[in-house]
Amino acid sequence: MERPFPAIAVSDKAARALRGGHPWVYAGEVLTRGDPCPDGEIVDVFSAKGRWLGAGFYNSRSQICVRVLSRSTNDRMDEAFFDRRIRYAVDYRRRVMGEDFSDCRLIFGEADGFPGWTVDRFGDVLVSEVLCLGIEQRRDMLYARLREALRAHGAEIRVIYERNESAIRSKEGLSCGKGAYAAPGLETDPDGHVEICENGIFYDVDYINGQKTGFFLDQKYNRAAAARLAPGMRVLDCFTHTGAFALNCAAAGAAGVTAVDVSADALSRAEKNARRNGLDGRIEFVQADVFDYLTALAKNREKPFDYIILDPPAFTKSGATVEAARRGYREINRRAMQLLPRGGYLATCSCSHFMTDELFRAMLADAAGDASASLRQIENRRQSPDHPILWGVPETEYLKFYLFQVV
Repeated sequence: MERPFPAIAVSDKAARALRGGHPWVYAGEVLTRGDPCPDGEIVDVFSAKGRWLGAGFYNSRSQICVRVLSRSTNDRMDEAFFDRRIRYAVDYRRRVMGEDFSDCRLIFGEADGFPGWTVDRFGDVLVSEVLCLGIEQRRDMLYARLREALRAHGAEIRVIYERNESAIRSKEGLSCGKGAYAAPGLETDPDGHVEICENGIFYDVDYINGQKTGFFLDQKYNRAAAARLAPGMRVLDCFTHTGAFALNCAAAGAAGVTAVDVSADALSRAEKNARRNGLDGRIEFVQADVFDYLTALAKNREKPFDYIILDPPAFTKSGATVEAARRGYREINRRAMQLLPRGGYLATCSCSHFMTDELFRAMLADAAGDASASLRQIENRRQSPDHPILWGVPETEYLKFYLFQVV
């Protein structure tokens, strides 16, 4: 088979992973290299026995040495190839998100065949993060194609803002930073704020200084599911961040909502969002460490809430810290279960793919045992479909969201 790309051979272990659908080849799994392989360029990947396994971006400086893009020998890996893939991603969001297409994740890395690339859309603003050298080297073409694909759906983009701050970039040989992408028709000095509407709630998104890309779009439908239980309930929203779960519950008719976060800046934005939606008198905002806050309630033997929502940040970002994270999740869920009256409701989640669903469920069972409680499951949910889960790539399945009645 003659192809225009340099060739590398990989270990049997890597070959098995690639045949199973996983797109990464680690540096230690490369056996041989043929022609010179420039970093960021495309290489063909072969098994030790010479079987072609796919083609992808090569980077000798990265622990992930190859990120596979295609397993079809018919793909030429030219500009038309990337154009098709972008249109597939955009058309998929238009189909599955419907009226929510205006505010959604457009590109979700490996799940869309764009390794190390994330793009969130907030109306006429795109926020991009690139963690792959091969994508970085093609960003001008990719941004142009993405704008064209959105224009075909009647969406004109005003700003592309790059949030390339992750330390992972340094492992790819890339510099870190953030700023507006310059191209004809795009603003290069935006104010960093855009208003979006999700589930009927308006939010001010700070896409320059907010966490990640400025707003967590993956909980969109989980917030709506949580709100359906809220009417007449006394709700405690822990780790409220910019108030999304609290706002949804208050708007749904909760009897009272208390929103807790350790960050004064986050609470300030949450209060601003509450005022924007006419809910400022219906939510109490408390600045406190959630663990300390729940402990204080337990010491007072109070049960002032019928419904507790736990949406913590990722307690683990690597396999090495999973056990410590499990203890943290267990403790906070135990405290919440003990604070709820029997018949109360619990929404609980984890946003780390290292905390697998199996581990998360086992942790919840242990926490319920510690709290002398039983859990009646209402729903088991995942991230919204604009963050699709690609089978064979466990890294794309990260958000676990459970609704329970505590009995």
